[in-house]
Amino acid sequence: MSSSHTQAPVVAGQAPALAAPASVPVRFRSDRAADRLMRRILGVRNVDLRSGEGAHRTFRTSVVISALRCLITYVVIPILVPILSLAGWVAAPVGLALCLVAAINGVISLQRFWRADHSHRWTYTVFICAVFAILAVSTVTELGRLGVTP
Repeated sequence: MSSSHTQAPVVAGQAPALAAPASVPVRFRSDRAADRLMRRILGVRNVDLRSGEGAHRTFRTSVVISALRCLITYVVIPILVPILSLAGWVAAPVGLALCLVAAINGVISLQRFWRADHSHRWTYTVFICAVFAILAVSTVTELGRLGVTP
């Protein structure tokens, strides 16, 4: 084949597609001001289509950690605190650590969604902002348990 394009891998049930040569950068699907601002905030400079797989995996991890944090904070600790006579000094650090891990995973997955130029990047951005709001309220609550006033 003398063309500058190379043959992309064939997926079962789909027609073969031409892949862009390695030297040709892939352009973002939108260049609106809001998209450019989000890419600048997240430090996304180039499209990396492979990042989409990692975005979904990191998103699932973030949601699992958030669910685990809720389970521990609102189910396990309220049951164990009276039984084991543990004070809030046990619950608060665990809750804060889980909030931190969930927030870090949320940021990483958000960056990956944007780096992959995912078609649902704005939907995910709104969702993760809601998760961040819940994590912020939980963090303030946990700090209050420790007697720290933000």
